[in-house]
Amino acid sequence: MPKTTSSVANSPNANRPLDSLYARIYARVRRIPPGRVSTYGHIARLVGGCSARQVGYAMAALPEGSRVPWQRVINAKGEISRRRHGNGTDNQRAQLLAEGIHFDFKGRIDLRRYGWLSH
Repeated sequence: MPKTTSSVANSPNANRPLDSLYARIYARVRRIPPGRVSTYGHIARLVGGCSARQVGYAMAALPEGSRVPWQRVINAKGEISRRRHGNGTDNQRAQLLAEGIHFDFKGRIDLRRYGWLSH
């Protein structure tokens, strides 16, 4: 059996396939209303059995044109996480601005004002 470092393999949900985890992540992200944001860590806590990093992987795995509002998930600093490829960062910023979410001079979103803290 191959050695794994995945926290999914060590989670209480280890017997569930990865797509089941992603489906649960996407279901939570779909609940974030327009004009609000949530963090990778907050979504991970709501879903349970995963990490903020896994939420990031799930957002990155979305196909082009997905209806999951991936743009509403940001990092704990209130920033858009940088992407290695493409113009996803600029696209995410533009979509959030279109929803009425504002950035400060450091490029951060005020989580107290725009944060979605659903249970």
